[in-house]
Amino acid sequence: MFKIIKKENLNKDIVRIIVEAALVAQKAKAGQFVVLIIDEKGERIPLTLADWDKEAGTITLIFQKAGFTTSRLGKLEAGQEIQHILGPLGHPTEVKNTGEVYCVAGGVGVAEIYPVARAFKEAGNRVICIIGSRNKDLLILEDILRPTCDELLVATDDGSYGRKGLVTDVLKDLFTVIEKSTHTVYPGLVYCIGPVPMMRAVAEFTRSYSIKTIASLNPIMVDATGMCGACRCHVAGKTVFGCVDGPDFDAHQIDFAELSQRLKSFKKEEKNISEKNA
Repeated sequence: MFKIIKKENLNKDIVRIIVEAALVAQKAKAGQFVVLIIDEKGERIPLTLADWDKEAGTITLIFQKAGFTTSRLGKLEAGQEIQHILGPLGHPTEVKNTGEVYCVAGGVGVAEIYPVARAFKEAGNRVICIIGSRNKDLLILEDILRPTCDELLVATDDGSYGRKGLVTDVLKDLFTVIEKSTHTVYPGLVYCIGPVPMMRAVAEFTRSYSIKTIASLNPIMVDATGMCGACRCHVAGKTVFGCVDGPDFDAHQIDFAELSQRLKSFKKEEKNISEKNA
């Protein structure tokens, strides 16, 4: 059993919990995730590691109450327990000193960008983070991201905070500034995580500049060991599995259309069980 030490509602939809999981915390690295089961009747769901504390033996999970299980998880309070947590899983993000890295995240994806941005900064890179949400009230983690990166830029769809528009609009603004500069230096890497349309838009934009772009994927996942095949995607025309081959992939090679379609596979079933247990 894994005890919840602390719970915090970051906004009306997104929850942060700190959980006792000493073995996971000891091995955790940026970009990895865990799979948890709330109780003996629960389903397996993957959640990205948003942070960890090796000394305290805890991990931080941030999730959006979007489906049946995440809604159930969001109702648990400090002192209650989660039955199973498996991890850390997936390949850690490949962190190198490329000079400058742009980390782009939208929605709850901002939770995963924090340890990744921190890792790139610790490797000696200049890190620019671009984060976005539909409005100011839904924006998360600005307070911890700002001191982690060299520059933090914010976009909201409705313009209630930061630049009005999408994170891709901010990305384009940065490239416009670079192009007008007498010393044209593009980032060595762009890393993105968030809604599929956002990651796809980032990839399409950077493709024309031939800038290496990595997307962290969150496909449907069941066993997280590469056996069930639920998380299969196509990258560079080859079948890969998000759990054991990812979650990071070359964004220019991902079949985003297929990924988007597969993420809709169980929408009807999810709606039915949520309504049944409302």
